[in-house]
Amino acid sequence: MVLDILLIALGFASVIVGFIGCVLPIIPGPALSYIALILVSIMRDWEAFSPVFLIIMAVITAVVTLLDYFLPVITSKKKGASKAGIRGSIIGMIVGIFVLPPFGMLIFTFLGAVAGEMIFSKDKRNALRAGWGVFLGTMLAIILKLAVSGTIFYFFVKALGAG
Repeated sequence: MVLDILLIALGFASVIVGFIGCVLPIIPGPALSYIALILVSIMRDWEAFSPVFLIIMAVITAVVTLLDYFLPVITSKKKGASKAGIRGSIIGMIVGIFVLPPFGMLIFTFLGAVAGEMIFSKDKRNALRAGWGVFLGTMLAIILKLAVSGTIFYFFVKALGAG
């Protein structure tokens, strides 16, 4: 009984931190949320979810985590960002985490990409498009991570009610 309460509490904590991690790039949001599925599986003697379900959710979690790193780069390159714009966006994201969390991350990612293009790129006219590309990729990655973490939370709560 005490172990069950502990596993449930840890599961909820991992989901909450997972949701926070969907917005803050330092924390692996969906991966932390996935831990809740493992915890409820342990609590239910591995009968809450099938092995196939857990593997599929692990693969989805891994894919979304990888996309989180690549989507901003892909969308910014599609909009014409140079390496300077991408580096500027990364610096801006780090600054934004501390300046105005969590919205500062989005704002400063955009501003960092624009600044990187304006300062170091030969094609200054491309700066706003590059910033927009980074912003779109970052937003898309956040939305995907929130969707996966939300789905995990749904199955976590559903498994708690099944016992």
